[in-house]
Amino acid sequence: MSKTSTETAGLRRIALNGPTMGTRWSALFHADPGLDPEPVRAALQAAVAEVDAQMSTWKPESDLMRLNAAAPGAWVPVPARLLAVLGLGLEIGRASEGAFDIAMGDAVTAWGFGPDAADPARIRAAMAGPRWPAADALEIDVAAARVRKHAPLRLDLNGIAKGYGADRLIEVLAGFGIRAALAGIDGEMRATGLRPDGTPWTIAVEAPDPERRAPHAILALENAAVATSGDYRHWVEVRGRRLSHSMDPRRGAPLVDAPASVTVVARTCAEADAWATALMVMGAERGSACARARGLDALFLLRDAEGRIEARGIGPLFAEDLPPAAPSGAMPAHPAA
Repeated sequence: MSKTSTETAGLRRIALNGPTMGTRWSALFHADPGLDPEPVRAALQAAVAEVDAQMSTWKPESDLMRLNAAAPGAWVPVPARLLAVLGLGLEIGRASEGAFDIAMGDAVTAWGFGPDAADPARIRAAMAGPRWPAADALEIDVAAARVRKHAPLRLDLNGIAKGYGADRLIEVLAGFGIRAALAGIDGEMRATGLRPDGTPWTIAVEAPDPERRAPHAILALENAAVATSGDYRHWVEVRGRRLSHSMDPRRGAPLVDAPASVTVVARTCAEADAWATALMVMGAERGSACARARGLDALFLLRDAEGRIEARGIGPLFAEDLPPAAPSGAMPAHPAA
């Protein structure tokens, strides 16, 4: 864990970060010089550790893996935060007509995007089916805080857990009275309030370039969250073709001919995270239509046959051209695993 601070207009600029979910969390805010940042850092670390302990597919002892191991038909008690994320996952799964599906764990694991290496036999099984969408085969009893599967589902929350973790960072900061901050996990970022000079927080949307990290454009955020799903950071190569880590629920396999990336701005980071994945799965045409119909702010970056990038913005936030270069201090928003 680490922290840095500088003085800004009588307030101290505090930047905290630490490890989580195979990457790092970060939080940036300004506070009175007398604030001790160590209790804040410790609470932030504990919050993301709790999310990881409940929702990781890399930890065999996590609450999610306990649910995955349960037999169909058996009620499984789950903690409140996992219950909430499962519920949101089902909600967005239905709203996206199955494009976002938290029941893709078998496919994710088979193709080598989990703790295990890719396995040809498991890939064939994942592609052959049968496949049960989580929205049809997972039942949540909110009152009793329990869940049961009606089919042998293997759930995977990688398309929403980091976004939820970013939301938790902001909630923890609010508990310390910090109501203007920028926090996130990897590229899933959430902003609240404004910077001390009254300007929004600046977020760099990463260019979809696997060779280097560079900004494509800049977002200015106030009380909003941003997440990006893309094909250029995590992939497998099959017969000379690079395949994205994003799974097509209809095929049980990585997406083919998907956008280079999709960035979504939403009220919460969990929603932005899940919808970025859903629109990526839908593709440029269907995804654009869905974003318009649901009033989403989304930026599609599309790669042509020569590798050139075309931007397509949906919603008022992306109605005009975004600034093309990152100002000093802009935080990155790029795809996570």
